[in-house]
Amino acid sequence: MKMSSVVDGLLSDVTAVGELGDAQVADAAERIAAVLARSLPSRILDLLSEAAGELARELPQGHVDIHVGGDDVELVYVDDDPATPQSDAELNARITLRLSDQLKARVEESASRQGLSVNGWVLRTLDRGASVSTHSHGRAGSRLRGYGNS
Repeated sequence: MKMSSVVDGLLSDVTAVGELGDAQVADAAERIAAVLARSLPSRILDLLSEAAGELARELPQGHVDIHVGGDDVELVYVDDDPATPQSDAELNARITLRLSDQLKARVEESASRQGLSVNGWVLRTLDRGASVSTHSHGRAGSRLRGYGNS
């Protein structure tokens, strides 16, 4: 998608609203459009970042990256092949985890929906979370991942 088409459309809407009034209203609309033109691209990327994060949390594996190349923005599914151990013989570490009853029920429901045991679901979720935090390409503290070209 072209980010400029969204920005241009919104700026056109602001200008059209300004044309409904007198010269002062039109001038105010032009100044508002100028401010919006500078901030809209980053706001759009913030929105896409939130959407990609929400999508990634719902995926059984993989994640969604945002690729930005000039004016082009693309949401891309990336299949993460989790590096979880393949056999129970490789599973030798233990941790004790204390959960609320509500969280335990949600974990069990998610595991069941994905056709996994609770242990398998927890392993995969922990592996994905650890991979994201160690391989993040985005800004610290944000959900933006991927790369950009300009």
